[in-house]
Amino acid sequence: MRPALNFDPELLLRAQGVQVAFLDVDGVLTDGGLLFSETGETLKRFNTLDGHGLKMLQKAGITPVVITGRDSKPLRTRLTALGITHAHFGTEDKRPAAEQTLRELGLGWESAAAMGDDWPDIPVMRRCAFACAPINAHAEVLAIAHHVTTTRGGEGAVREFCDILMVASGRYVNFLEEYTR
Repeated sequence: MRPALNFDPELLLRAQGVQVAFLDVDGVLTDGGLLFSETGETLKRFNTLDGHGLKMLQKAGITPVVITGRDSKPLRTRLTALGITHAHFGTEDKRPAAEQTLRELGLGWESAAAMGDDWPDIPVMRRCAFACAPINAHAEVLAIAHHVTTTRGGEGAVREFCDILMVASGRYVNFLEEYTR
């Protein structure tokens, strides 16, 4: 089967060699809205396309890492279901968290990608080899992103990010063939 996706070759070169992908949550893995139950519990909505993309990313040997300013039981439950073991919760200053993870994995910024949507994400995005933002990200984030997705945060933007990384890794076609047999 011939893939329907087609990304700019320069973009794929930039994303080649990525081994770790840093992700924000609110506005990236979710639509950025905050819902609270009557008891004050935070509720979050996640997209299954994003979830499958993150599972495939791991299968491609790329480690997803969540760095978020918030913490909630629904988020932890979702990350556990996706097999994501690297996460930093309640982290407003995201660069030190990313640097800690890079040290733990024995990697440098040249092996990293990031996806964010607002100012706290900029320090990590600026240092990574490949930076991505959902189309509804803040203007300053859009200005530094190497790629802006065609979809909004929480609506498949992370899947697009994952697809780019999988194509750049050379694994996308093989995965597609596995699913279409």
